[in-house]
Amino acid sequence: MKHRPTLIALALASALPTLQAQTAPATEEAKKDPTQLEAVIVTGGRRVENLKDVPLAISAMKAEALETYSASGQDIRALSARVPSLNIESDFGRSFPRFYVRGLGNTDFDLNASQPVGLVFDDVVQESPMLKGFPVFDVDQVELLRGPQGTLFGRNSPAGVMKFDSVKPNKRHEGYASIGIGRFQALNLEGAVNVPMGDWAMRASAMMQRADDRVHNPRATGEKDLEGFNDKAARVQASYRNGGFHGLFKVQGRDYKGNATTFRANIIKQGTNELVDGFDSSVYASDGLNVQTLKSYGASARLRWEMDGMTLHSITAYDRAEFYSRGDVDGGFGAVFLPTGSGPNYGGQLANIPFAAETADGLPYLRQMTQEFRLESNTKDPMQWIAGAYYFNEKLQVDSFNFDSFAPGNPNNGYAVQHQDSKAYALFGSVNYAFTPSFKVRGGLRYTKDSKDFSASKPVAPPFSPPIAGVLTANPSASNFSWDLGANYNLSKTTSMFARVATGYRAPSIQGRVLFGDSISVAESEKALSVEAGLKADLLDNTARISATVFSYRVKDLQLTAGSGAVNQNRLVNVDKAVGRGFEIDAQAILAADWRTTLGLSFNDTEIKDPSLFVSKCGAPCSVLDPAGPFPGTVSINGNDLPRAPRWVANWTLKYSTELLGGDFYVLTDWAYKAAYNMFLYEAKEYRAKSMLEGGLRAGYAWNNGAYEVSAYVRNLTNRQQLIAAIDFNNLTGIINEPRSYGMQFRANF
Repeated sequence: MKHRPTLIALALASALPTLQAQTAPATEEAKKDPTQLEAVIVTGGRRVENLKDVPLAISAMKAEALETYSASGQDIRALSARVPSLNIESDFGRSFPRFYVRGLGNTDFDLNASQPVGLVFDDVVQESPMLKGFPVFDVDQVELLRGPQGTLFGRNSPAGVMKFDSVKPNKRHEGYASIGIGRFQALNLEGAVNVPMGDWAMRASAMMQRADDRVHNPRATGEKDLEGFNDKAARVQASYRNGGFHGLFKVQGRDYKGNATTFRANIIKQGTNELVDGFDSSVYASDGLNVQTLKSYGASARLRWEMDGMTLHSITAYDRAEFYSRGDVDGGFGAVFLPTGSGPNYGGQLANIPFAAETADGLPYLRQMTQEFRLESNTKDPMQWIAGAYYFNEKLQVDSFNFDSFAPGNPNNGYAVQHQDSKAYALFGSVNYAFTPSFKVRGGLRYTKDSKDFSASKPVAPPFSPPIAGVLTANPSASNFSWDLGANYNLSKTTSMFARVATGYRAPSIQGRVLFGDSISVAESEKALSVEAGLKADLLDNTARISATVFSYRVKDLQLTAGSGAVNQNRLVNVDKAVGRGFEIDAQAILAADWRTTLGLSFNDTEIKDPSLFVSKCGAPCSVLDPAGPFPGTVSINGNDLPRAPRWVANWTLKYSTELLGGDFYVLTDWAYKAAYNMFLYEAKEYRAKSMLEGGLRAGYAWNNGAYEVSAYVRNLTNRQQLIAAIDFNNLTGIINEPRSYGMQFRANF
């Protein structure tokens, strides 16, 4: 008999948000029952737990959803807005993703920038922006842990943690292979092989994504073809079990070649945030060169010893990366002071490029080493505990280059270099106590000490840039105690409530990009305090589920990045205080045997509170809405929203599946919405991104018990193109979202 939806289930499905993606089965029986929602199993508390038992605001995305969102070969930014309160963007294209949770993030484009959202991949913290964009393939689950996560995870996570877990080796002979072709000659290949060998098991997986250039330069100078890419990555894991010992060893690497973001000159209609009349995204008139390469690799050993009453974990990891990105930052050609003028022009808006800006940033050396020891109880006693120690060491070099766009060959005429050595030590512990089977309390404490040794110099000063005599140095250090206290109460077997108070900490940061300046800026450590409470419930005989959270936070000495007016330079500032408040709802429902839906919604009201803080406004002609500051060219940002922080984020999916000719046919649509947001600290008409709604459609057919599947997809279904970011120091330069893509995929499981 078919499962029939109730009116309440339909109401939940259409009015409440849901945990994205297909969730992990708690039992084989639940997995086989299509009329029941599977249990959501998470590891955000460093243990395997049911979501309802964790006093945290967590969302999870499983492999099926990840495959849908990245069908067109999209990078990690495809996950943006796919769960409540999450935004991901980049001014570098497929590298250097910047994460924002509940409005907290960092817009800094320096390769040495720190972020308040931590990223943990297979239990290893990825601190550098160049490590955070590793392709998402053969991944079992992604979890978003909102709010400060300062007691159990690495470092620098006062806003939350993105946690990625790849599929682990197992005792089955299995694997898969997938091929996809699409618009712009896109080719996506992915596969994995799992082989058990006695006490050992091996799993090897790899992916390759490529696409041809879709943007062309009609001029005789500059890069001719842009926005194509070739991205390859691979991972090999080995698992060993013998008695109470388990070892999991991994090596992985990435080799990416493509283009930097195409910054497009004068495409913003002055006085608005609209694209200019006559804009054609396939044409890019530029006199600059453009290239981007990234190579990264890493190795880790996760060891576990099961002992009487406790388990010892050791996690050792080593990561390296090399990066280079060169682009025409002014986004056009020429300059107003040249006899030939500047361009391109659009309709009634003439180009205005006051000076050329063609730069590159490189990371010739990045090395990260981490070590964690964790001891935890493994009994069924009312009290459970975790204690550990953590060490982090990072060494890097950042090169910055300037180029003469007006000379043949665009030669280099400016160079600056940064070096940094970062160390962090931490001791942490967490205790869970079950006063009753229904009421559990969790508390954690972490002590962290951070230090950095930094130097910057400018051997070759570009034209009109102040020279630097000698070397600029900084040696910030800080220590901090972070803590959290949470409680979880089961009202019934299907409903629980939780509350949590937590603090977070971010180490001092340095902005040392001195190519166009003569000083560095150091931001003091920031400290966050967050309060949240929520409800998690399985409803209507486990055919609907809801997770709802309300929260409020305060961050003292918040680290933000301010521009320098008409100069291609950033500076770090500490805001006296920033506050945020809002809610998040995750929900899902089985509408009928053939229909499933999910819905997510979040509201984030953020505010900068610092009457004495003034920043430089745009150097380009723009319509600033903030009151003027005490110095020419400055404005007050007191009361503004945090940058890149949309107040509303929503997502919705609807899936229909049915048996057909001995197989399974399905149609899935997914939509993500982000409200308007300020691109910079100040507010201007031109630099306030419009709200955005993007959707996708996927239809497929699987047969032979799921062994084979063929599907067709469309991403950015409406093909709407709009401004998502900008460059504000030179001209009305904009960055747009990606166009519609479509294609077909074939997958074989064995």
